[in-house]
Amino acid sequence: METGRNTRHALVVGAGIGGLATALALGRAGWRVTVLERAAAIGEIGAGIQLSPNGVRVLRSLGVLDDLLPTTFRPEAVEMRLGRSGRHVFRIELAETAVRRWGAPYLHVHRADLIDALLTGTVGSGLDITLHTGSAVRSYEQSLEEVTALLDSGRRVSGSLLVGADGIHSVIRSQMLGAGEPRFTGHVAWRVTVPVERLGNDVPPPTACLWVGDRRHAITYRLRGGALANLVAVVERDEWRGESWTERGTRQDALADFKGWHPTVTTTIREADAHYRWALFDREPLETWTDGRVALLGDACHPMLPYLAQGATMALEDARVLAHRLEGTDDVPRALLSYSATRRERTARVQAGSRQNGQRFHQGNSFAYLPLWLLGKLAPRRYHRRLDWLYGHRLP
Repeated sequence: METGRNTRHALVVGAGIGGLATALALGRAGWRVTVLERAAAIGEIGAGIQLSPNGVRVLRSLGVLDDLLPTTFRPEAVEMRLGRSGRHVFRIELAETAVRRWGAPYLHVHRADLIDALLTGTVGSGLDITLHTGSAVRSYEQSLEEVTALLDSGRRVSGSLLVGADGIHSVIRSQMLGAGEPRFTGHVAWRVTVPVERLGNDVPPPTACLWVGDRRHAITYRLRGGALANLVAVVERDEWRGESWTERGTRQDALADFKGWHPTVTTTIREADAHYRWALFDREPLETWTDGRVALLGDACHPMLPYLAQGATMALEDARVLAHRLEGTDDVPRALLSYSATRRERTARVQAGSRQNGQRFHQGNSFAYLPLWLLGKLAPRRYHRRLDWLYGHRLP
């Protein structure tokens, strides 16, 4: 058993966005941190994510934003178009409003670039943070004084805190609460990235653009200074098995799902080298996130459907609040209860909002979007006000 300096020693299970952000937040707060990652190497399948101002502010507080910014893309606006004709439903300015109203830009970023920035911030920062890959955690055990992670290799690592940031299939959550059964939403998503130089006149607009119709939808946006186009396209299915992000589909199947749609969508699909698809599963909010010296974080406790683009951002917020609640106290279990009490209501609201957006995006006919058209034409500021609770939320 590994012993020694276990006071203010955090074990973080998982080296995704939430895990690395947690390690960095705790390291900056004076904790010694050991990150235990199952994979043999840190890597991310190429895909884009949207970072709203509430997440960007966390990255700024962690000291990684300046290094990340050159790899990002700042959309001019958020817009909705009809999937077949491309006709605008609404277009609402975003770039200047985000900074002025919510204190930070709205950014599009490649997931791999965000992981790289967080990795540099953790292992390259001089903080007392150690990352171990190939270290699959199978369970934990704890006493009043410490918690121990038990690895598949037989190794035991002890500390005063364990954070389960090990994703939607969390081993830590399964031990704490039982595996639980996810609910298939009936939605399956395609995702592709394509260099814009391949797309000719069909390059996606410099916005966060939602394409809707025919009980399906797509979203396009740009990455890496505009050089890369990202598309996520969602269709309805009766049944599905598994939740893998890395299942390969075919170009033909993806094009068939969006036959007759606007050339911006179909050309992006056609020119992609790889077409990944994954089924979207939903889970009800958890009532319990903690067990003594153990806490859950990110997708391990509040997996998000992608329809509010808040999955990564909620994990970043979790990391910031967790580190804050642990400041100046040796009562780890009490601090973890405070962390979960602070975060549960907000993340449950985001989960519900994401679910509702998924239903809105798949309405049956164009007339269903008339209220949104009116909102964009007559009251764009009301759209911004409706997002204040989400993008303007201030963390401790």
